[in-house]
Amino acid sequence: MNSKSLNAKWRQKLHLEPPIGWLNDPNGLCWFQGKYHVYFQYASDDINGGVKKSWGHYQSPDMIHWEFTGTVLVPDIPEDRDGVYSGSAIVKDDTLHLFYTGNVKEKGDYDYILSGRGANVIHVTTNDGHHMSEKKVVLKNSDYPDYCSCHVRDPKVWQENGIYYMILGARTRDDKGCVLFYRSHDLETWEYEKTYDMPKMGYMWECPDCFMVDGHRYIGLSPQGLPQETEKNQNVFSSGYFLNCHFNDNFSGSFHSNFQEWDYGFDFYAPQTFEAPDGRRILIGWMGIGDSAYTNPTAALGWQHCLTIPRELSRLEDGTLLQNPMKEYDSLRGEKMTLKGEQKILLPFDLTAQVTGDFEIVINNSLTLRLQENMFYMEFNDRSMGYGRTIRRVRTKQCRDIRVIADMSSIEVYLDGGRYVMSTRFYPDEEHVLIKADGINAELYKMNGMEVRINGE
Repeated sequence: MNSKSLNAKWRQKLHLEPPIGWLNDPNGLCWFQGKYHVYFQYASDDINGGVKKSWGHYQSPDMIHWEFTGTVLVPDIPEDRDGVYSGSAIVKDDTLHLFYTGNVKEKGDYDYILSGRGANVIHVTTNDGHHMSEKKVVLKNSDYPDYCSCHVRDPKVWQENGIYYMILGARTRDDKGCVLFYRSHDLETWEYEKTYDMPKMGYMWECPDCFMVDGHRYIGLSPQGLPQETEKNQNVFSSGYFLNCHFNDNFSGSFHSNFQEWDYGFDFYAPQTFEAPDGRRILIGWMGIGDSAYTNPTAALGWQHCLTIPRELSRLEDGTLLQNPMKEYDSLRGEKMTLKGEQKILLPFDLTAQVTGDFEIVINNSLTLRLQENMFYMEFNDRSMGYGRTIRRVRTKQCRDIRVIADMSSIEVYLDGGRYVMSTRFYPDEEHVLIKADGINAELYKMNGMEVRINGE
């Protein structure tokens, strides 16, 4: 491995990223045999992710000390020959069961939407998280409703009332996004149950999730094809959840169009949730976005993209979900200081402040975080630090506090207790950054980095 790239100034200390190559969607998030397991879409030999995708794997006992065990799933059978795509994990009988989409692209004159693509749900097991069993195809194109296109993918599996369920994202033949529900009693044989869709919600629903928070059900997804607006759906593709889902035990019911975005920043897509051993619902997303106009200079150094900090989800009475950094990250806080006016500090840092009115935080005279008349702005004044990123906005009902976690090349902003979140990559020239604050007094913590071992080294 290139030691120069490992020691580059933009190497993250609080976020998981690939040792080399390309990373995108988090997959198979779970707690198994005393460790957290984070799988992800991985292309170690293509910095732009254009080759056949595999799965990389990190594991940790505490979310702070991590080990990268390498590439654990590769496209090596006819049913996944063009990529091991996204999927999920579930524990049964002391065995971890993984489900993913095996991508197949036939050679010929195809559009790969209505013809020429195979989307196979493949099942594998592991007893240690990284040594895999033989693969078994459990669903293929002929098992999906005939109104579906060839775009069906990203299985999320869970158990409820003694039954296993699977939700799949799909695109219909007339370009409408939807989700497919399947059920199983043994994780081997799956039966189609229902399809849910919604008018004017894009042409493809990727990375669906079905989960509970405080006894209430949520459906999360990443829809493609939503119209971009000034204050919402500002990225090429969006990610969020339906605020109100009404399902009975047989999954009869509906969900309504009150779609809430997870993150209003530049770099966020394809999140997945899982349950921590103490019952907390945790979300991790890809701190990246496909088909964007901006770039990442780490590509020239041999790697690209990272995952978000794991976020704890909690629920308000109106159903809104709050996101906040997993409490384990507080243990990385070091020296504390008070920010008044301006301060130079070494990355990474954690900033917290109570808010009573409009304010502004400027980093390196380049990135401005500003609340003005209930609109929060994340704006790159110096385009060179944003590498094409310009401005993102979110309208706030109120903003009583802010938390900013800045890593070596990323920032995550949590507003009003985590009601609104904005994430972005940014690329300062030096590890020391100048912070200027106007309108607030903030507490600043120097942050220690996570411990990350590569292949046990």
